[in-house]
This record gives sequence, C-alpha cells and structure tokens, in this order.
Amino acid sequence: MSAIPGIDPDDAVAELIDIGRTAVERGLVLASGGNLSARTGADRFVVTGAGTWLDRLTPDRFTTMDLDGNVLDGEEPSSEWKLHQRSYRARPDVNAVVHLHPQHAVLLDALGHQVRLITLDHAHYVKSVGRTAYFSNGSDELADAAAEQALRHNCVILAHHGCSALGETVEMAFRRALHLEDAAVATYRALLLGDTTTTMPAHLPAGSPHA
Repeated sequence: MSAIPGIDPDDAVAELIDIGRTAVERGLVLASGGNLSARTGADRFVVTGAGTWLDRLTPDRFTTMDLDGNVLDGEEPSSEWKLHQRSYRARPDVNAVVHLHPQHAVLLDALGHQVRLITLDHAHYVKSVGRTAYFSNGSDELADAAAEQALRHNCVILAHHGCSALGETVEMAFRRALHLEDAAVATYRALLLGDTTTTMPAHLPAGSPHA
C-alpha cells in the first residue's frame, strides 16, 4: 500500500468539525465520547483534543501529532490518540480515522451477533467488519488490536466500546461508519423478525451505489 500525502490541515479540521456535529445529531456518539483524526502529512495527523464534545469542536480543540506519538502543536490530545496513530502506521493509504460509539453495532457484537451486510451500500462501503476483544480505552492493547484488524478491514468494532472506521478521505471514513451502523440496525431488525442468516448474496457484484 503506497502512502498518500495527506489532507490540507485547515481543510481536514473543517471537515472533522462538520462530521463531529453530524455524528452527534445522528446519535452515533454522546457527550465527549468518540474522537476524529486526519492525516496531514506522511508522518503527522490532527486529532481531536482531550474531553472535546464532537458537536462543539473548534479549530483550537485539535492537536497535531507525529506518528511517533509526539505532540507538535495544540492541546492535550484525546486519550484515544494511540488508536489513530497505530492505524495510520498500519495503513499508509488511510487519511482519516473516525472513532464513534454506534449503539446497535456495539450491542450486536456484545450479544455475540455478527453485523450482517445486507444491502448494496453495506457491501460497497463496509465490505467486511473486523472486531477486537475488550481493552481499556486509550490502551496500547486496544490501539494495537485495532491496527491489526485494520490491515484487513476498513471498519472495526471495538468490543463493549465503539467502532473505528478508516478512509482515504474524511468523508469516506465517516460514510463507512454510517453504513456500519446502518448494517447493524438492519441486522437488529432482521433478528427481531426471526431471521438469522440473510446477507448480501455473495454471487452478486457489489457495484457502485449512487453518490
């Protein structure tokens, strides 16, 4: 996987602010849960600061860090900065990491159910779902486990916690988070109807959904 230079820092922050607000409006995260980041160079990224509410982000609530974990500019980073750092190290092609707390995806995983990809959008954007065991938030164990899963998946469920969605752009990372939770809601409803097997037919091409 070849490296992508990254996103202009000002553009990245503006996009992340907008996505943070939307994520809260859609109920994908509450209060100061969740954190967002974008790669702004081959060896650096911006991440939301410690304790920030995603619907109250301002440019001064972001921290610039390098891939060695050093703070280059800004305030104290989110306690989950390692989750972002390790994912960027593992995936040079990724320019954004969106960490949210989607309740249906987390609930299904906690109850031992796989999130099933049922629609064309699920198959196209999510493609596959990884998962980690439960590890304390902000821990090396969680960051390393998520990065290992990111080698094979763009969407990773963090047990009893949340999800990590990766993308070559901020928009794509958030799209994947949205479609992961949509797939979880569809799976939840299917289970309520007694269905435990329906998924997107493997023999059908994933295609390209409308933008």
